[in-house]
Amino acid sequence: MATIDRQTATLALAHALAAAGRGLPVFPLSATKLPALRSPHHGEQPPVHCRGECGLPGHGVHDATTDPAAVRALFAAAPRATGYGIACGRAPHRLVGIDLDIDTAHGNDSVGALQQLALQHLFTIPPTITVLTPSGGRHLWLTGPADTTVPNSAGRLAPGIDVRGSGGYLVGPGSVTAHGRYRLAPGTAHLPPAPCPRALLRLLTPPRREPTTPGKETPPGRRGEGLIQFVLAAHEGQRNTRLFWAACRAYEHGFGDALADALTAAAVRTGLTEQEARAAIASAERLTRGRG
Repeated sequence: MATIDRQTATLALAHALAAAGRGLPVFPLSATKLPALRSPHHGEQPPVHCRGECGLPGHGVHDATTDPAAVRALFAAAPRATGYGIACGRAPHRLVGIDLDIDTAHGNDSVGALQQLALQHLFTIPPTITVLTPSGGRHLWLTGPADTTVPNSAGRLAPGIDVRGSGGYLVGPGSVTAHGRYRLAPGTAHLPPAPCPRALLRLLTPPRREPTTPGKETPPGRRGEGLIQFVLAAHEGQRNTRLFWAACRAYEHGFGDALADALTAAAVRTGLTEQEARAAIASAERLTRGRG
């Protein structure tokens, strides 16, 4: 096992160096997909806000570098690393990762959802580097402009679609995790990361939600009707996820309170109790209020 571990670590370093050579900032990961180096602030009284200013390694994505000597030093300090992370949002590529999860158990079709967004907002995903995950999902690599910061998000675009932007990272191809190996999709290894379509970029960087005056919320209109239909289309196993997603979108656009009763009624029709529905909507409100 020790020999296999050494071989895995050696391959992880080799893949990381190759990525760094393409201008992608990298750092070592463990088999759990978490940073392989322990924080130098472990045991200190929280909160600790250091992002590497102390000069010591162990700050996760903030350790990421393209310097070959620094990459080797990081992996030397993490001899059991089995993979590497690629920092998103960093120059020169300013990588934006579209993470399409496969969740057949709950009926989530992230690929279909992205295609629907593309049709609705008139954009096409260009040919680009695509990484296949051990769970059957895929990561699409896109690049963002220098004047735009893309935030990380989970399920905001649609259920099963996560976005890795500034401050986030992607597991690099060639990495080995507890669930298997990440690998490049056939026919994409030679491609550079493609520019993110402008229409998609607008979806990834929603405008800051303006506070509303109680009793004067923006009328839901057709967008609210679409969210209600989205909830009504939920199957068993999707109901809470779809309701939470729809409520988040409603609050982000300023009409969450106005739509709450209609969303609750729709969720009850799918099989949730009113208490469960109200709790999910309240959670969505708390989350989106915290983003404002």
